[in-house]
Amino acid sequence: MNTIICNADHPINSIGSYLKNYFGRKTIKLSLDGGFTCPNRDGAKGTGGCIFCSADGSGDFASDIPGQIKLLSDKWPDSNHLAYFQNHTNTYAPVSELREKYYSVLKDPNISGLAIATRPDCLSEEIYELLDEINKKTFLWVELGLQTIHEETAELINRCYPLELYEQAVKRLEKLQIRTVVHLIFGLPGESKRDMLESVKYVCRDSVFGLKMHMLNVVKGSQMEKLYPDYVSFSSIEEYVQLVVDALEIIPSEITIHRMSADAPRPILISPEWSYQKRTILNGIHKELKKRNSWQGKKYLPPASSPST
Repeated sequence: MNTIICNADHPINSIGSYLKNYFGRKTIKLSLDGGFTCPNRDGAKGTGGCIFCSADGSGDFASDIPGQIKLLSDKWPDSNHLAYFQNHTNTYAPVSELREKYYSVLKDPNISGLAIATRPDCLSEEIYELLDEINKKTFLWVELGLQTIHEETAELINRCYPLELYEQAVKRLEKLQIRTVVHLIFGLPGESKRDMLESVKYVCRDSVFGLKMHMLNVVKGSQMEKLYPDYVSFSSIEEYVQLVVDALEIIPSEITIHRMSADAPRPILISPEWSYQKRTILNGIHKELKKRNSWQGKKYLPPASSPST
């Protein structure tokens, strides 16, 4: 676990700070398209994908290593790199194929580790063994797309797996000492502020390495566009900022924060129309923390008992 303790001068335990401390210099993720699909796209579990996913499986900026380095080199010319298998489900393939793809990337001298985004229902025993092998050789985290703990919402968004599978995956990854990052989406249809914060509290019961949270974007080509064409997850930046700060206050300070806003290419973004204003959103979060004299974990209350009891 990360030993950083947040306070008024260091209010958020960001993954950027963690990686800089770990590797000794700025370290960025290169979003890669591994050529995978998803079990709720190909009919194995469902079709159409989760209703918020774009046609590219929420990896609209993903490409290959040379392309990503070229894209980011002007902003970060002397950075370290992690290979981030981002779009669709990046353990949804035979283990032999996964082994070849993961290790071919790790052979690249520009790459110092892996981040793998997947689903809890796409982690077989053989895949856990492969991840364990890789984790013992290099820096690794596995990102689980949970989005919400509420089963009614999960059904609505076509997640196609129960919360129980998430629980099993987190426990198994923890046992293998593999860093686990959990992905939550705020503003899903039908969810109240209380529902969203319940998801945050639930995730924080476990020894997760990181948390990725952001607002729901409605994008062109998604099922959301067809089912909820006029839906807006948050009416304003201010409303969203308040929720994020409320969430940060109940997240333990040792959990790394990987995302607090969502990126969507402006040509496909439908709503919220302001969500591309990442810098404005992040500045707003820091201003609100300062206004409250608050920080990540300030209001965190450990559970009365272990979730396993």
